[in-house]
Amino acid sequence: MQTILGANGQIGEELARELKRNYTSNIRIVSRNAKKVNDTDTVFSADLSDREKAIEAVKGSEIAYFTLGLPMDTGLWEKQFLTIMKNVIDACKINGTKLVFFDNTYMYPQNNEVLTEQTVFAPVGRKGMVRKKMADMLLKEMKAETIKAVICRAPEFYGPGKTQSITNSLIFNAIKENKKLKVPLRDDKLRSLIWTPDASRATALIGNTPEAYGQTWHLPVDNPLTYKEFIALASEIYGKEFKYSVIPKLAFSIGSLFNKNAKELQELIPRYQYDNLFDDSKFRKRFPEFNVTTYRKGIEQIKKEQQSAK
Repeated sequence: MQTILGANGQIGEELARELKRNYTSNIRIVSRNAKKVNDTDTVFSADLSDREKAIEAVKGSEIAYFTLGLPMDTGLWEKQFLTIMKNVIDACKINGTKLVFFDNTYMYPQNNEVLTEQTVFAPVGRKGMVRKKMADMLLKEMKAETIKAVICRAPEFYGPGKTQSITNSLIFNAIKENKKLKVPLRDDKLRSLIWTPDASRATALIGNTPEAYGQTWHLPVDNPLTYKEFIALASEIYGKEFKYSVIPKLAFSIGSLFNKNAKELQELIPRYQYDNLFDDSKFRKRFPEFNVTTYRKGIEQIKKEQQSAK
């Protein structure tokens, strides 16, 4: 059996579909209010901050995937994420279960540095520090060989369905609502964005590749574009020239005084001043057959989904 912890978000749902398509029908879905993704799934509702529930959630699993997310609330992250991470690690150790940790890039430096699996963590802000501590906790166990685990790391998302990201919010949600598009800080800096179904497909592939364990893997992305190029491509695909404005840093700072969501995003905004170059060459070399979704194909799919929803 393969178990998905935090299975009812975009990554978890796509992961469940991919596991069913290509690996196994014996899938357990775990979340606070667990719901089936595939007809053959079993469900287990659990709060993973409860250690005993975490142990029970993983019991009988060959592989557990940690795709759990929390709302963008710094205090909540600091209160719960490290406890949940420790409980999941302990649960996997007790049950002899392999752990696949789906990670983000919040702990990386926010500058022009090319990001590789060897990049030294240098978090900016409290959420980045939480993610660093989570990764460090697992890396320590992996180094000590107390657990068989692997880290799958993804940059900012864009994609269909439930995908949540700054890019989806400021570009694709604006297109859907027929509003002017917005770009944070700069439109001339390269962005590495991952198509959410690709992130899930690649995570399933790594999780089911025994020799991939004991390592960190950057998940695959298309060649980076600037927001200017990205919006021009979207305009071509939609057959409509999209106008956009660049939001200056000061506007985010002022907005954070009045809006909780804007405040929570503050520590992520500096990265938009720089090229974001996410090196996925390790993955591409090991899995050359993996078909990475191009930005063109991804935007075409988002357009199709938006049109079918009308």
